[in-house]
Amino acid sequence: MAYTTGATHIVEGVTTVDCQKQVRSWSLLRSLIKFLIPTCTCYYLDQQEIVEDRRYFNNNYRYPRSALISTTITGTIFGYRRGKINICIQPTPNNTTHLLLLELPVPTAILAKEMKSGILRIALECKYDQQQSSTTTSLLSEPVWTMYCNGKNVGCAVKRRPIQADMEFFRLVRSVHVGTGVINRKTLNCDDDLMYLRANFERVSRSMDSESFHLISPEGSVGQELSIFFLRTR
Repeated sequence: MAYTTGATHIVEGVTTVDCQKQVRSWSLLRSLIKFLIPTCTCYYLDQQEIVEDRRYFNNNYRYPRSALISTTITGTIFGYRRGKINICIQPTPNNTTHLLLLELPVPTAILAKEMKSGILRIALECKYDQQQSSTTTSLLSEPVWTMYCNGKNVGCAVKRRPIQADMEFFRLVRSVHVGTGVINRKTLNCDDDLMYLRANFERVSRSMDSESFHLISPEGSVGQELSIFFLRTR
């Protein structure tokens, strides 16, 4: 059963936004997050550290366009309101093959506050495993990553396998190609709501040790609002 309330569609307990018709900018996602996250949640970053880390970030994650190869994939950022954020990369929204599923060290509330600034840049770095051949290990196969969120080192992200709860979530949002939304706790049969963002991303490959993913707007343009960078070093 489905019904419509303004710009929001509710289907099988899943609240989503029809981005093809309603989303025109990153501001809609920020409005959703502002509604979801209590204003009493506090998280402050040392501004001097942010400036220094962003300088390092800008020096290490800018590539000449001539060196890049790009494709389009589906990216989903999701997490329980009181839990941690996950990132899933798939070839298409309905594809059951997950190119990557990462659990980030950042709670949903903290990442939401970073999103409210209008620009979110996630950098994930790892080092070569000296016991493995660099020619046989793909970049996204690396198990552990050091994560930087808008220039701040926030801990380690860990690659993991999908569990039953993940598969149920992807089943519920299988018809959502582009959108943001909330799945209520009753639908999930748990004690917390789950929020998510699903969109197309431009996948940019610079080398076997460097890739990035950039949010594509519903209009088809690639902006600077949300970017995820992967870098492997020796």
